[in-house]
Amino acid sequence: MSKDSTVEETKQSLVQRFRAWGENSFPPTLLASLITAQHARPFQFFPMLFPPILLLTSYVNLQGFKTETAGITAAWSGLYLLLASRRRQPLMKKFGARGLVRGGTMALCLVNMIGGGLAYTLGKQDEEEKKKKQP
Repeated sequence: MSKDSTVEETKQSLVQRFRAWGENSFPPTLLASLITAQHARPFQFFPMLFPPILLLTSYVNLQGFKTETAGITAAWSGLYLLLASRRRQPLMKKFGARGLVRGGTMALCLVNMIGGGLAYTLGKQDEEEKKKKQP
């Protein structure tokens, strides 16, 4: 086994892991829970628009629409990441309980955005290939 084939297998397995993450219904539910924990008290209207949409994508994903919900989850996770990154936080507050939850939420948004975008892109390619094979 050469070094190049090992690297290629590793890359393929990483792509497969991100795609599986994007097609899973649990990450949007976890993200909705973390967003709610941060913005429910005191209630902030705009950030609280995200949890119902993310929970809906989890529900629709369980109904069998994995590719479509991966794209929606990626888009809304990216939008929340953009919104959350605009708020600046002092260094000392980054290591408190709220800062760690915020950092975890932003990290989960990034992973959801990558995994969901990859699952959406590759899922659409798979559907197009199936359509081409059918006469």
